[in-house]
Amino acid sequence: MNDAIRPQPGILDIALYEGGQAHVAGVSNVVKLSSNENPFGPSEKAKEAFLRSVHTLHRYPSTDHSSLRSAIAEVHGLDAERIICGVGSDEIITFLCQAYAGPKDEVVYTEHGFLMYKISALAVGATPVAVPERDRTTDVDAILKACTKRTKLVFLANPNNPTGTMIGAGEVARLAAGLPPQAILVLDGAYAEYVPGYDGGAGLVEARDNVVMTRTFSKIYGLGGLRIGWGYGPKQIIDVLSRVRGPFNLSTTQLETAEAAVRDQEHVAKCRAENARMRRWLAEALAEHGVPSDTSTANFILARFADTGEAEACDDYLKSQGLIVRRVGGYGLPHCLRITVGDEAACRRIAHAVGQFKGQRG
Repeated sequence: MNDAIRPQPGILDIALYEGGQAHVAGVSNVVKLSSNENPFGPSEKAKEAFLRSVHTLHRYPSTDHSSLRSAIAEVHGLDAERIICGVGSDEIITFLCQAYAGPKDEVVYTEHGFLMYKISALAVGATPVAVPERDRTTDVDAILKACTKRTKLVFLANPNNPTGTMIGAGEVARLAAGLPPQAILVLDGAYAEYVPGYDGGAGLVEARDNVVMTRTFSKIYGLGGLRIGWGYGPKQIIDVLSRVRGPFNLSTTQLETAEAAVRDQEHVAKCRAENARMRRWLAEALAEHGVPSDTSTANFILARFADTGEAEACDDYLKSQGLIVRRVGGYGLPHCLRITVGDEAACRRIAHAVGQFKGQRG
């Protein structure tokens, strides 16, 4: 080994990200509820666009993403010139860290926030700062207290993953107003579409010069396998991010499928309504079995158990029944399991299996 060849500081401190498990050895016909995927998949219009794209695979894609940005702007009432597209919202998070954070800088996020905030901060040599939450909910005062003259980025997932909780627009605005002048508030709206009438923070982006919003096509749009996301922010910040974005970071297939998806808001509305119905049912069913959860505003439930041992034992039992959920010890919640809200059949199977598990231990 050549000791003279070394990565940049911070990179070796990164724990590899582990996605939701998809298979169980020796078990067939599993139901995957570990990655917060839309059980109904993409809309028919998105599927049709995906298939049509095969005819232009020999051509380079658009470098400016103008058609997709225009569609997003039209649907959400935004300025297309202030939109940037990326390989999932993860890439927008990476761009922000690349462009605005580095050694001696700090990146703030809540203790149970998305793991990519810490990973992306470490990748650029910045110092990640985890802020305590209050009952698994963002504490604005704690975030403001943690900010210093070295704070460059503050990441807030709202709704949050893996807790499913969120804070109101007034609290988010108070956070934006209270940040030090050099800091950018990044509102991660991966699950925004699951909240009726919620703009993901777009209004706050319009009102201020220190707020950026990120969104994704991986959740309610059912396009996780294509990896498409976008961000919205002040023109000055978007112009900076565009300088570090690769010119062909999204393929024609990604761009055209996402455009068809965002224009099909009827499909989004149906998925949102069905998710709300089954989320409520599943939370109540689990509670009846002695497994509480906070009120979720996303497409998953964070089920709480007595301790780590019980959570892991339940996870093992669910796997034996062909049901895959997500352990969240890496998020500081080892006594919990994150359960994606699937279709009605999947939700009923989960509730029945958890009831069997609790009955065996009773």
